[in-house]
Amino acid sequence: MIPEVTLYQRAGCHLCEIALAQLSEIKRVHDFELTQVDIESSDELHALYLERIPVIALGGVELYDFEIDRADLESRLSAAAAR
Repeated sequence: MIPEVTLYQRAGCHLCEIALAQLSEIKRVHDFELTQVDIESSDELHALYLERIPVIALGGVELYDFEIDRADLESRLSAAAAR
């Protein structure tokens, strides 16, 4: 089963662009499905994430706000691939 990484973001967010670039780099080494969610697509998402973006989730579990802990994410992806 391929893990799913979700990036909650919005247009014009510099930290979101950095997170997306990092996820693209990690994706070259680890197989995962990347889902990008624009928080401006709904009032609920906007209210929930506006002060926290980017937010990165793995398998539906939110792991990081503002920046990715790359070593931790790669470790989690390796563990998921081993299952």
